[in-house]
Amino acid sequence: MTEKAFGDDTVANDRYAKALGARLRAVRMQQHLSLHGVERKSGGRWKAVVVGSYERGDRAVSVQRLSELAEFYGVPVGDLLPPEETPTPVDRGGAPLSRIVLNLDRVTDLSEGESSILRRFANSIQRQRGDVGTRTLSVRYEDLRTLALMYDTSIENLTERLVRWQVLAPESVIIDGEP
Repeated sequence: MTEKAFGDDTVANDRYAKALGARLRAVRMQQHLSLHGVERKSGGRWKAVVVGSYERGDRAVSVQRLSELAEFYGVPVGDLLPPEETPTPVDRGGAPLSRIVLNLDRVTDLSEGESSILRRFANSIQRQRGDVGTRTLSVRYEDLRTLALMYDTSIENLTERLVRWQVLAPESVIIDGEP
């Protein structure tokens, strides 16, 4: 292994490469493709080992290749880019809170009666933010609290419900409140 000697820029670049890789993996998984499935579906144009190295953040991907990969997946390039970094909210006790990202395709497919609240809420947030047409939606802490109120439950119980409904995108992070 090589030691990082280039300081904060290298660490930031590494972090971005990992976040980009996580988005690439999430989009591939949403399409129910394995790495070898990508290679087969692309007729060998996209090698499993190369796509895997992009996803791990081990290999830099050029803008041109990223654009071509987006075209292959049939998504806008912006869907492959990681969301802007926002600080993780912290509750009054200092513990980090969960990061909830909804998979909007799964939200749309929900058939349970109470899920209509979630669908309307997600649509409203999308319109408010101008995010119409995206496949995922980051739910801010204040939005999550509002949604919990709409369901007359706690944020923890709401989070459990979202997990049960299987509407969370792979980039969601659920942090247990216990130390």
